[in-house]
Amino acid sequence: MKIISVKTRKLNPPKDNLFDVLDNYCPILKEKDVLLITSKILAIHQGLCLPINSIKDKDELIKKESDFFIPREWCPGEHVILTLKNNTLIPSAGIDESNGDGYYILWPKNSQKEAKTICNYLKKKFSIKDLAVIITDSHTFPMRYGTIGISTGFYGLEPLKNYIDQKDIFGRKIKMTQSNVIDALSVMGVFAMGEGNEQTPMAIIRDANFVEFTDKETYKKLLIPAKEDIYYPLLAKFYKK
Repeated sequence: MKIISVKTRKLNPPKDNLFDVLDNYCPILKEKDVLLITSKILAIHQGLCLPINSIKDKDELIKKESDFFIPREWCPGEHVILTLKNNTLIPSAGIDESNGDGYYILWPKNSQKEAKTICNYLKKKFSIKDLAVIITDSHTFPMRYGTIGISTGFYGLEPLKNYIDQKDIFGRKIKMTQSNVIDALSVMGVFAMGEGNEQTPMAIIRDANFVEFTDKETYKKLLIPAKEDIYYPLLAKFYKK
């Protein structure tokens, strides 16, 4: 398996053209490639950028952009408002200032729909049948330092590898385990793209033989209803906005 980071020009807030970047900087894609694109440049493409000096109360903006939240004063150090947005636990509703050039950059809207549009565009451009697109963001993991990657939307592949009813090496039937393919790929892609001034907002994962490509809508297969989640006792602490 190969992971190839893709250097591009800067995408400039408050609005820029992602398809121009794809046309001019995306290498030739091959059958069964997975293209990962950071959510930040998708949000800039959508024009979801607000001048920092125009926002009087960032906390109110965060609450508006979230689905649920835990007040800032409940978080150690009061560094963030912890939020739930689009079935994802994320600080500050995903609003980011880094590489924003004086703008707050919001999370993109309808990431899975946008991933499908991009995927079909690139399939046609490169005359390929099997391709997947994942929109990614940086994420933190409870009780661990450092950022990893997570998906905010995707299209073109099955999100889970199912082990249920298979046997382990000692013949015991597996009851619950499914591998999260989408976010595993996102971790690899986000690490390759970097967190600073690398200017590599896209990455290609090639020869990932475990990926199952599809033209079906598979996004909802990844999502667990909150009340069925084993972490629901913690999630229930969130306030509805």
